[in-house]
Amino acid sequence: MAASGCARRPLLLLLGLLHCASSVVFVVKNSNDTACIMANFSAAFSVNYDSKSGPKNVTFDLPSDAAMLNSSSCGKENTSDPSLVIGFGKEHMLTLKFTRNATRYSVQLMSFVYNLSDTHLFPNASSNETKTVESITDIRADIDKKYRCVSGTQVHMSNVTVTLRDATIQAYLSNSSFSRGETRCDQDGPSPTTAPPAPPSPSPSPVPESPSVDKYSVNGTNGTCLLASMGLQLNLTYERKDNTTVTKLLNINPNKTTANGSCGAHLVTLELRSEGATVLLFQFGMNASSSRFFLQGIQLSTILPDAKDPTFKAANNSLRALQATVGNSYKCNAEEHVQVTEAFSVNIFKVWVQAFKVEGGQFGSVEECLLDENNMLIPIAVGGALAGLVLIVLIAYLVGRKRSHAGYQTI
Repeated sequence: MAASGCARRPLLLLLGLLHCASSVVFVVKNSNDTACIMANFSAAFSVNYDSKSGPKNVTFDLPSDAAMLNSSSCGKENTSDPSLVIGFGKEHMLTLKFTRNATRYSVQLMSFVYNLSDTHLFPNASSNETKTVESITDIRADIDKKYRCVSGTQVHMSNVTVTLRDATIQAYLSNSSFSRGETRCDQDGPSPTTAPPAPPSPSPSPVPESPSVDKYSVNGTNGTCLLASMGLQLNLTYERKDNTTVTKLLNINPNKTTANGSCGAHLVTLELRSEGATVLLFQFGMNASSSRFFLQGIQLSTILPDAKDPTFKAANNSLRALQATVGNSYKCNAEEHVQVTEAFSVNIFKVWVQAFKVEGGQFGSVEECLLDENNMLIPIAVGGALAGLVLIVLIAYLVGRKRSHAGYQTI
């Protein structure tokens, strides 16, 4: 028996699952019985799904009898990355896939497979399908250090949110145990052993030309669910290898970009894969009560060769941008600036977008953005002022002329 009332039992694959009421420890080992991944955390799941009585949300925890599956692996150099696959309940699976560079490692991708036929977790579900969702994450740490996050770490994956609590995670282990050194998550603040240095002022990079505007569409079983025309520019702030902080603008080149996506009842996704391993994801949600769609989330994964950490990732799933009534389209000729995180924003040029209800593959009635409406008011106001000035001058001229005639007598 282990401490704290936890019991260790053998697994079919590599050993390494410790059962606890509040958290679970997983260890992935290779054929030499050397650990390559260790993870200790509790997890909570929040899932939105369609029930026979309408949309429903359920929350549940990772159970203490969750087991590491045979598909967990230490990976093979240059061919595959290490991964931790956890199974529980009725064919539900949580996967953490790792990657690394010279200085840091990260959970490059988290995915969750859930079975809607599990009536215990998804009562009265409208289908018995098995769904898969995935997302990039901000879970990263220095090589030979463990990732530590006491605060909740949330990963948003389409209609699913996974929250890891009191997490200690490490991959690419050097001695089959957690390292003493640790990299703390942003939510916990700076590590108590080191004071954070004052960040240098970002040095601007050359400003590129405005990006090319292109048209994108996403089609589902019921037809087109997203139509968009826009130019996209990424605004990134990061630390270079020489410890200087820079801000770089990168245009998305439509000629070197492939578009994909998915259609859902409450979420529409547009995925753009561009040159340089750049993946840009737009998620559009719907407010059922007001029948309005909006840009809900943006996720980015790209490679910056000159950065101290070349893998740049950012995500925000609580946005409220590009809003319009379902059935209508949102249009803005002015440049839109959407702040995703402190280090990442997107500049959107000449956007015209419509989500969910797109009739005949054509944009619906236009709802202009506030910026365009303000730009229209300026020339109208100036024109009105000039017209008033001309009218005042004309009246003054006529009054003056009348007075000059009244000053003469007929002889």
